Amino acid sequence: PTSPIPPPHRDRPSNGSGTTATPDRPPPIKPASRQQSSGVDAQLHRSKRQEDSKIKMLLLGAGESGKSTVFKQMRLLYGAERTDEDLRMYGVVVRSNTIVAIRKLCSLLRNLELEEELEREEEGVKEAYDDLMAYLVDKTAFRTAAQDDPAVVARRKKDWVGQSPRAGLAANNDAKQFLAHHESIRILWQSNTMKQVWAKRSAVNIIDSHKEYLNDIPRLSSQDYKPTTQDVLIARVRTTQVVMEKYRIDGIDFEMYDVGGQRSERRKWIDCFDGVTAVIFVAALSEFDQTLAEAKRTNRMVEALELFRSVCNNRAFSNTSIMLFLNKKDIFAEKILYSDIAAQRPFCDYAGPTKDFDHGVLYFMKKFKTCLVDDEMNDAYIHVTCATDTNNMEFVLDSTRTIIIGQNLKRCDFGMG
Repeated sequence: PTSPIPPPHRDRPSNGSGTTATPDRPPPIKPASRQQSSGVDAQLHRSKRQEDSKIKMLLLGAGESGKSTVFKQMRLLYGAERTDEDLRMYGVVVRSNTIVAIRKLCSLLRNLELEEELEREEEGVKEAYDDLMAYLVDKTAFRTAAQDDPAVVARRKKDWVGQSPRAGLAANNDAKQFLAHHESIRILWQSNTMKQVWAKRSAVNIIDSHKEYLNDIPRLSSQDYKPTTQDVLIARVRTTQVVMEKYRIDGIDFEMYDVGGQRSERRKWIDCFDGVTAVIFVAALSEFDQTLAEAKRTNRMVEALELFRSVCNNRAFSNTSIMLFLNKKDIFAEKILYSDIAAQRPFCDYAGPTKDFDHGVLYFMKKFKTCLVDDEMNDAYIHVTCATDTNNMEFVLDSTRTIIIGQNLKRCDFGMG
């Protein structure tokens, strides 16, 4: 048989000490090399300690529960300020959100057969409704003369917000519609008929906080409009990918992850499960009488309870602190004045008084506590929140951070032992 081809001849390398290094005998390590190796080991040890002490927080919950608002509050309290590019994007989103809200309200008005009520309103209300139905709902009209008006075109060019590629095509188109029809929106929103429609808004899943936009149409339509912190906090941008931001607070590194809550987005959650220090689960108290946008027969609160049960009893989180934020307490307080908890089939066992905030909160708190199969939930891990209220969230996030840091230190000490 043919022998293997020998490697080409090379001079054996000298190790610099007068001896020759061979494959069988590695060169002796110099004192300087030992020192360098020791330094690398020390650096690796420090990196591991730093990685172990880093806190990774994961925001979970159903869609539109307020996770992204908590995420934005974290940045507001501990992160960098928004750039003008960010604010322009949010300006487009705010105007788009307003169009989405009024579009749903107009459709609901017709479904409730309240169009005759508009005839008894002040002059201009019926015309405003017809304008919005033609352009936003039925889309039987496509372009207004106002959009081609030279003054309107010139005003649009001076508009501070303008267009934002980051907001997406649909949002930019809605923002244009807003500028073309903002006066009709203002007139219709101020009508008595629309007050009746607003009381029934749970039927079409309107985001309650967007009432603030509808109450402030002249400011939103101004060419000098620049979104405020509150505008940014209540702006709705559906989360369709995992978003992460890093913070350094009191010498400790934090990573916070926000994920989409709709059913179609939850398959991405598992990518974030590794090495999680704490889960903040956000559920909206106010959604006890609403159904999912993606599954019209499923009650939103029932969905949140089932989701919380699956998170609490997931083996990936067996050594993870799980915090519960019962969110939208302000909207819940308003809603229970006209929407009875016990009138909802899944919660017909509610035996507390109607229109009672405290009894209602305690009822749902107990519902969430029963989701834990093998453990009990410490009340210190449960917060009743209003994610759009910065003062409330500063207190909640600070106390949450204290608990998470304490739990993480225990884990690190246990791991070292």
